[in-house]
Amino acid sequence: MSSGSTPPSNVQQTAPPPTPPPENIAPVDTPQGSVGPTGAASEVTAFDITVRAPPAVREMLEKHLELQRYRAVTDLEEAELERLMLLAERNVRNLVGTLGFFSPDIRITREGGVNERPVIVVTVEPGPATTVGPVAMTFAGDIAGSKDSDAMAQRSDIERDWLLSTGLPFTQDAWSSAKTQALRQLVARRYPAGRLAGSLADVDAPSHTASLRVDLDSGPLYRLGPMQVSGVERYDPVLVPRLARLNQGEVYDQRRLVEAQQRLASSGYFDSAYVFINPEDNPLAVPVQVQVREAKLQKVILGVGVTTDSGPRASVEHTHLRVPGIGWRATTKLQLEKKSPFAQTEWTSIPDDANWRWGVLGRVERINDDELITQAQRLRFGRSQIGDRIDRNIYLQYDRASVKGEGLLGNPASATGDGSALTANYVWTGRYFDSLPFPSRGYALGVELGAGTTLGQDRQPFTRTVGRWLGIKPLERGRIAMRAEAGAVLAKDTVNIPATQLFRTGGDNTVRGYGYRDIGIELANGVIGPGRYLAVGSVEWQRPITLRGRSSEFEHTVFVDAGAVADKPQDLRPSFGIGTGVRWRSPIGPLQIDLAYGLKVKQARLHISVGFVF
Repeated sequence: MSSGSTPPSNVQQTAPPPTPPPENIAPVDTPQGSVGPTGAASEVTAFDITVRAPPAVREMLEKHLELQRYRAVTDLEEAELERLMLLAERNVRNLVGTLGFFSPDIRITREGGVNERPVIVVTVEPGPATTVGPVAMTFAGDIAGSKDSDAMAQRSDIERDWLLSTGLPFTQDAWSSAKTQALRQLVARRYPAGRLAGSLADVDAPSHTASLRVDLDSGPLYRLGPMQVSGVERYDPVLVPRLARLNQGEVYDQRRLVEAQQRLASSGYFDSAYVFINPEDNPLAVPVQVQVREAKLQKVILGVGVTTDSGPRASVEHTHLRVPGIGWRATTKLQLEKKSPFAQTEWTSIPDDANWRWGVLGRVERINDDELITQAQRLRFGRSQIGDRIDRNIYLQYDRASVKGEGLLGNPASATGDGSALTANYVWTGRYFDSLPFPSRGYALGVELGAGTTLGQDRQPFTRTVGRWLGIKPLERGRIAMRAEAGAVLAKDTVNIPATQLFRTGGDNTVRGYGYRDIGIELANGVIGPGRYLAVGSVEWQRPITLRGRSSEFEHTVFVDAGAVADKPQDLRPSFGIGTGVRWRSPIGPLQIDLAYGLKVKQARLHISVGFVF
């Protein structure tokens, strides 16, 4: 874009040209120790500069004015300084034009006598701002003539999301940003070889409007071809394509390549992964290049943490990524804490072509809720499928629970959760959030279905069902997070179902204001035991905390929680907790610190937890 008091009717947008230095004067960068445009004078500068203009214009000139470069030339003669002042007007006009002011009133004067330090005063009255007039956007290449609904939708999205619509202020930065955004949308899917074929900003200075034209050339449609993998030495060659899940023949989509890269990097098998294509390759079957760097076969992770439910904890976890003989991954973890220490080992195969993998899990844990001590063992065998949004699990599971405590006298085993069982289970989880682990909108659903039989002398059938939901709705300021969970175990009253298949609630991630598993069935001697029906709900208002007018990494929340456990649906009586807290977007996930008051127990509790859980 050229500029002047009356620019021509058709002007191609370009960056303003630099003002050439006067003869025999070499531009010198301001040396360290000299002052900037608004600072006080120092002995190493030849003159001072004062800019008198509206704030946005003044900031631009103070940063980019060519005169700044000559302040370090200390042997300037008067004639040379006068020539610099004359050339500076063109430079100022160009700079002001980038802000959309094409009819500025510019005055550059000198203050100070012959024997005084010169002060160059740049005074600018920018005049009316230029606004965007008509906008014309044209397309060439496959996207222009394609009748494919996806291509038509992509074209419509580019036009709809254009950043410089009629009536908005016109500036150089806004014009560049709008073109960049349009090109980014073009190459994001279907057309990685797309380009900006041409652009024109036609500025009419008398009317203070700019007519815009943008020409986008999509080039040909690209489809993915064979995958070319480098960096795999230890693992099965099929591992990368099965984790990446990019199919030959599918239309190019940059988002899909990024997701494949993230799956590879987060799988644990690779320290790094890079997935890309070369637009110069055959668009009908462009090869997908995958470069990975393998992780070590074995690793040990030591961890420490603390929660208000269980207190301090320490853990050690060992992972072997390719167990000799079977090629499965084995992860074994030992966690020590006061309330619920456990030892667990889980072995999983590599995924098959449909992304299903076999798995075996064994777990031993001790749960201490200050009244009852539950020794539990679990064995599981089945298949799982972990997708981008949907997870599925199908498995057989053996549970055994041995419950002890001084308050058990007078309570039957069927009420305390002492027993064992074998069940067949199906678990489905769908997550539809805009981002993780810090979602701002969306929802998630989870369903667990189980059926089985108790073991021992009196074998009895039972079923178990659990449903969970989490919804996040954005507001003008902040968001509302709503949570609900319900569960039911159906069986005869006398059946000894293990405690791990029954329900208790209360604590950091359920009903705040109550201790860990404090909400359950009140048994004889005042002991709290597990129940067969569960209902939990929560509403939380999350608002960003602003610092100096900007949203920070912290949020303030107020919430209401409720939960109930009973052996019959009609006996469900909610226990409420209310409170407030803060959230921090920490590098390892959301850190939650909540102060809650349990209305039933008339007691306040502090709750601290880390991570997004669903």
